[in-house]
Amino acid sequence: MPIGLLALALGGFGIGLTEFVIAGLLPEVATDLRVDEAAAGWLISGYALGVAAGAVALTAAVIRQPRKRVLLGLMVLFIAGNLVSAMAPDYRLMLIGRIIASLCHGAFFGIGAVVAADMVAKDRRSAAIAVMFTGLTLANVLGVPFGTFVGQAFGWRATFWAITAIGVIAFAGIATLVPASANGAGTASLRGELRAFRSGQVWLSLLVTILGFGGMFGAFTYIAYTLTEVGGFPAGAVPWLLVLFGAGLFAGNIAGGKAADRGLDATLLAVLAGLAIVLAAFALLAGSQPATLLLLVLMGGFGFATVPGLQTRIMAYAPNAATLASSANIAAFNVGNALGAWIGGTAIAAGLGYTSPLWAGSGLTVVALAVMAAAAVSATRSRRRDVPADAVPVGAPSA
Repeated sequence: MPIGLLALALGGFGIGLTEFVIAGLLPEVATDLRVDEAAAGWLISGYALGVAAGAVALTAAVIRQPRKRVLLGLMVLFIAGNLVSAMAPDYRLMLIGRIIASLCHGAFFGIGAVVAADMVAKDRRSAAIAVMFTGLTLANVLGVPFGTFVGQAFGWRATFWAITAIGVIAFAGIATLVPASANGAGTASLRGELRAFRSGQVWLSLLVTILGFGGMFGAFTYIAYTLTEVGGFPAGAVPWLLVLFGAGLFAGNIAGGKAADRGLDATLLAVLAGLAIVLAAFALLAGSQPATLLLLVLMGGFGFATVPGLQTRIMAYAPNAATLASSANIAAFNVGNALGAWIGGTAIAAGLGYTSPLWAGSGLTVVALAVMAAAAVSATRSRRRDVPADAVPVGAPSA
C-alpha cells in the first residue's frame, strides 16, 4: 500500500479522536464551563449535526478544487476548531470550536476515500479505503482511554491541545506523502457531480448505509446502560469494555475491505446478516458477562466491516461524480447514527428495557439487508440486460 495512505489514516485518527474523546471528558468540561449535562451533550450532538451538514455542503463548495489542496485546507479547519476548543473560555466558544472541527469531518473522509482509491490498483480500492478508515477505528479504540487519562492528569484542555498537535502532524504528512497526482484535474462541476443522484443504485446504497449503520450505532449509543444494568459490570469497567468494541471495529474494517475487493455485494449481504444475528444474540445473552465480552468484539467487527464496501459501492455507481457521492455517504453514516440513537432511546422510554436498543438495531439491520438484497438483484439484472461486460463500472459488484 502507498505510504500516502498512512498520512490519510493519521488525519482520520485525529478527526476520530475529536469525535469520540469528548464522551470521556463531558463531566470535566461541564463542571469547568459551568453548564449542566444536557448542555454538555450538545458538544456531541452538535458535532454530529455539523458532520452531516458539512459532508455535502463543504464538498459541493470545493468540488472544482484540486483534491490534495482541499484535504490540506480541511486539516487547517480541523486544527483551527480544536485550537478554539482548547482555548475556549466559555461554553459558547467551546461549542463553536466543536462545530468548526466537525465541518471538515465528512468532507475529509469523503474526498479522502476518492484519493485513497485513486492511489491503488482498481481491484484494491476497498482495501485502500479501509486503510484510511483505520485511523478512525483506532481513534475509537484509544479515544475514551486516551481522553480520560490526559484529561484527568493534565485537565481536559490538554486533550484538545494534543489533538491539535496531531492535526499539525497529519497536515505535514498529507503535504509530503500524498502524491501530487491526488490533486486530480480540478475540472469537476457541481452540476456534473449532482448527476450521480440520478442513479437508483446510489440512493439504495445511501439507504443501506443509513439503516445498517443506524442498527449498529443505535445499539452502541446505549451500550453503557446494557453493560451495567443488564450485564452487571461496574461503571468503571465500561471504558475498558469499549476497547473490545473498538478492537472489533479495527479488525472488521480491515477484513471487510479485503473481502469487498473480492466480492462487493456478496460481502455486504454476508456482513449485514452477521450483524443482525450478533445484535439479536447480544440482546438474548446480555446478562452473561463472558458472552458480552465476545459479542462486543463481534458487534464492532460486523458493524464496521460494512464501511469500506459501502463507500466503494457508492463510488462505483457514481464513477464520474465520486467526490460528492462519497461525501454524501459519510453524511448518511451520521444520519444513521442519529436515527439509531433516536429509535433506541424511544424503545427505552417506552419501558422495553436496556436490551431494547439491541433488538431495535437488529431489526434496522434486517431492513438494511433486505434493501441491499434488492439493490444487488436489481444491479445484476440491469447489467445482464443493458450493459456490456466491459462497460461495468470499476468496483461494481459481481453477479
